[in-house]
Amino acid sequence: MQIALEIGFDSCMDSRQTNNTQTKPVVKPFIRWAGGKSWFLAEIDRFLPREFRDYYEPFLGGAAVFFHLKQIGRLNGNAVLSDTNKELVDCYAQVRDNVEHVIAHLRSYRNTRDFYYEMRGFTPSSECEKAARFIYLNRTSFNGIYRVNLNGVYNVPYGFKQYRALFDYKNLREASRLLKGTTISHCDFQHALQHLAEGDLVFLDPPYTVAHANNSFIKYNQKIFAWHDQERLAVAVKTAAHKGAYYILTNAIHPSIEALFGTCGTRMGLRRYSLIGGNKAKRELKGEYVFYNANRN
Repeated sequence: MQIALEIGFDSCMDSRQTNNTQTKPVVKPFIRWAGGKSWFLAEIDRFLPREFRDYYEPFLGGAAVFFHLKQIGRLNGNAVLSDTNKELVDCYAQVRDNVEHVIAHLRSYRNTRDFYYEMRGFTPSSECEKAARFIYLNRTSFNGIYRVNLNGVYNVPYGFKQYRALFDYKNLREASRLLKGTTISHCDFQHALQHLAEGDLVFLDPPYTVAHANNSFIKYNQKIFAWHDQERLAVAVKTAAHKGAYYILTNAIHPSIEALFGTCGTRMGLRRYSLIGGNKAKRELKGEYVFYNANRN
């Protein structure tokens, strides 16, 4: 079954404030990530199965969906979180396992141009300091972009953004609590899903690469998430369905994506307003596809 609906989203909505979480501390992603899915949380219930077993998220990014599902009590099985960005994955593992050591490093950091470039050129020796550096650069860089040069060196400029508080340590500790017991891995999505089984749920939020077009999302970490990778992803989604697993896949609204994933369950088109462009940001109406196979009827 395929449907195409348009739903308006206001980027000012606090999509994390649901009936299930209003009385609890709301853990927000501690990493800013291009294509983050905080906006998606207000409507995610329509795509979720009534029940599922283990949870997989192989394009981790800011982990907004994981944190949301964990807080509202939907993750009762194992959670397997992964990404091909090793620095990102290692950061999550340190926040899970050594959050107080990470915080101890963060407390000594300053939000100044000179200190930023000093940290950008610095190579920490310990894993917890590497994680702190990653969080710091993500917080203070221009628009929170993750970008490296051909040698794998982080090269995003300073963002000149001021904060009342540079870091939210309470949120970081709560994120650590929610990450306890999760499996966090550095791997490709196909490897991450090799143990996916009947009744499990996988949330897939890949880089939005489309066929026959150059776009700003084609680079993912130090590799290119090429059209061939979208084709591999289509195979993975069909394999998940064949195993009896549930999936939710977000992707670009584009004819090539529609053609490639068109036979994958139900398709819904979502449109939302998003702020773009840094200091002179404006609201732009953006569209995304959601493909899913849960039947709540």
